[in-house]
Amino acid sequence: MGVHVIRVPDLGEGIAEVELVVWHVAPGDTIAEDQALADVMTDKASVEIPSPVAGKVLALGGEVGQMLAVGSELIRIEVEDTAEARAQHEPPAAAERPVPPAVPAPATSAAAPPRAPPTPSKAPAAPAPASKAPPSTSAAPAQRPIASPAVRARAWELGVDLRDVGATGTAGRIVQADLDAHVARGGVRTKPPSAPRAAAGAGATHEVKIVGLRRKIAQKMQESKRRIPHYTYVEEVDVTELETLRARLNEKWGAERGHLTLLAFLVRAVVLAVREFPMVNARFDDEAGVLTRHDAVHVGIATQTPAGLVVPVVRDAQANDLWANGAEIARLADAARSGKAVRDELSGSTITITSLGRLGGIVTTPVINHPEVAIVGVNKISARPVIRDGAVVARQLMNLSSSFDHRVVDGADAAAFIQSVRRYVEQPAMLFVE
Repeated sequence: MGVHVIRVPDLGEGIAEVELVVWHVAPGDTIAEDQALADVMTDKASVEIPSPVAGKVLALGGEVGQMLAVGSELIRIEVEDTAEARAQHEPPAAAERPVPPAVPAPATSAAAPPRAPPTPSKAPAAPAPASKAPPSTSAAPAQRPIASPAVRARAWELGVDLRDVGATGTAGRIVQADLDAHVARGGVRTKPPSAPRAAAGAGATHEVKIVGLRRKIAQKMQESKRRIPHYTYVEEVDVTELETLRARLNEKWGAERGHLTLLAFLVRAVVLAVREFPMVNARFDDEAGVLTRHDAVHVGIATQTPAGLVVPVVRDAQANDLWANGAEIARLADAARSGKAVRDELSGSTITITSLGRLGGIVTTPVINHPEVAIVGVNKISARPVIRDGAVVARQLMNLSSSFDHRVVDGADAAAFIQSVRRYVEQPAMLFVE
């Protein structure tokens, strides 16, 4: 047998280290080629590292939450020492040749073959690995299922044991469609909720290590609140006319051009309002004391995912029409929630819109996406009585709760910017006039 060492890959972009987020295997596990070994994270992009070989896990190179340098040892795998394996893996493993004696299992198995040739009775020993293959295959379901972090998080929310889910993905990977099919067959557990109640009653506590995306979010929020003096401004907006227009556009063009959400209209309103108030479409380097205003409007859309909050970016929103921005918002949201959004799609925004949809509440105090200087928060729409022309009528109203960096955006400018957004939203025909 031989030892194959897998190292932390170079993920480009000048990245020197990554955070180890999830182990999908444990020492002693038998793994297949292309099976997921671990998830690592850089910035807000999570990368799954597969195994290039089949074998048995000997040792892991770090703990969850640990920062690992690019090129450092990630995992050691015991592999069959065949001529083919030597030809394929000997060059990278050459530097590791002195290490195997320190590992008891490989040392013992390596000593056994020299005694095999002189003893005829041991000739059948060669087929032994093949005879053990069926048990390892049958034991595979007991191993940790292969699935992405997004699938695991969704399964946890649904109360689904991934070991019960049939896999159709490559190398036995469970994909979202497998989870959907399992749930459709009624494969949702109902017992887990009782466990937390019992534990809570017993006064139990549970320590949760903050790692990966959750740690990145915590650091980002702390940095933003520590460095930026937030100024929040709330305004009520009548969206009755806009909602009527949106419904008509979706009825006429939805099937052909795609469904329009409120966010597509708000992105358009922000793009137009920014022309009057360019100071809000900017990024502030407070260490250098430099405010960079942008002509292009790269709108960040705060998106809740199973792994946490991320901000995919609709680039050059000023150059797109309503449907193009709507389609891009939908595409980015799907990519973010499925964990497929790439680094470039999660960076470079110049102003952010955040919305909790139906959970939007009446008022919020959104945290600015540092180093930006403004964030527009969208609260829920509800029918409220309004006096119009002396009569009480029902109107669709919502609040915009927006925050600004008070170091570079004065309160009057912030208020005027939101009033401009409000005018475009309340008179939606103006959204189509340049």
